[in-house]
Amino acid sequence: MLAEAKAQGIYSIAYDRLIMNTPNVDYYATFDNTGVGNYQGQYIADTLDLANASGPFNIEFFTGDPGDNNINYFFGGAMDILQPYLDSGVLVCPSGQTDIQQAATVDWSPENAQSRMETLITANGYGPNGTKLDAVMCNNDSTAQGVVNALINAGYTADNIPIVTGQDCDIVSVKNMMAGTQAMSILKDTRILAACIVDMCNALKSGGTPTTNTSYPNDVKDVPTMHNELTLATRDNWREVLIGSEYYTEADLQ
Repeated sequence: MLAEAKAQGIYSIAYDRLIMNTPNVDYYATFDNTGVGNYQGQYIADTLDLANASGPFNIEFFTGDPGDNNINYFFGGAMDILQPYLDSGVLVCPSGQTDIQQAATVDWSPENAQSRMETLITANGYGPNGTKLDAVMCNNDSTAQGVVNALINAGYTADNIPIVTGQDCDIVSVKNMMAGTQAMSILKDTRILAACIVDMCNALKSGGTPTTNTSYPNDVKDVPTMHNELTLATRDNWREVLIGSEYYTEADLQ
């Protein structure tokens, strides 16, 4: 399809997920996907004060579908922050599942994440009165929701649940932040991404070159890319970030 478009002089722009293994994608509009992981890893590092604490703190890892190229950036960005603490022993992953494929979640499915978290709980004895689990690094909200479900079923409450990270500010996860069972998420404001696409299309339509600020490899070429702004949302600032920006209304979160 992209080859046919190119032959007719039609530009192809990848929206949020890069189209891989083709020379016929011209531009890519997304958010800083490595930055997503950096935010998640840094939130855990800051909340546990890893730079000053001796630990050890127990952590488990969840990323998304192994067929989604974005997981390499999400997971890699988080590990850029957290790997030094794993190396030093301040952080410990009792399951040993620190490889991206071991942490993958097919289809980004909450059900698959919940099932794996339940297995980890059983295998490692995690629980409010069992082995302490300090954090679960989840690369997005759907995996976080599955993890939270498993933790609550194991007896955790908002008062003692581990740090659970996320991404996308899905309504379910925002409600979990409101309830205190998910610690943070990252707003990738689709209004910003849509406006970026409009700007790219207008530039091409007028014979110009779209504004970009980086590039991503798709295994055939480096695709000119526009990174857009990320916003951190937490249990403490969700109202300001999401209601204040009119991304959601109060009624959306009832």
